[in-house]
Amino acid sequence: MKWFSFEGIMNEIKRIRWPSWKDLGEKTGKSLVFIGLFMLFFVLAALIISGLLNLLGIA
Repeated sequence: MKWFSFEGIMNEIKRIRWPSWKDLGEKTGKSLVFIGLFMLFFVLAALIISGLLNLLGIA
C-alpha cells in the first residue's frame, strides 16, 4: 500500500484545495442566516401552537 505511507499521506495533503477566506466567510454567513431563519420558524410555530391550545382551553 504505497498510499498508506508518510509520502503518500503528504501527497494527498498537497492535493487538498482549501477554501479561500472570502468563500469561507460567505458560506459561514449563509449558514448563520439559515440557522436564524430556521430558529425563527420554530419560535413562531411554537407561539402559534401555544396560542391555539390556549384558545381551546387545553393549555
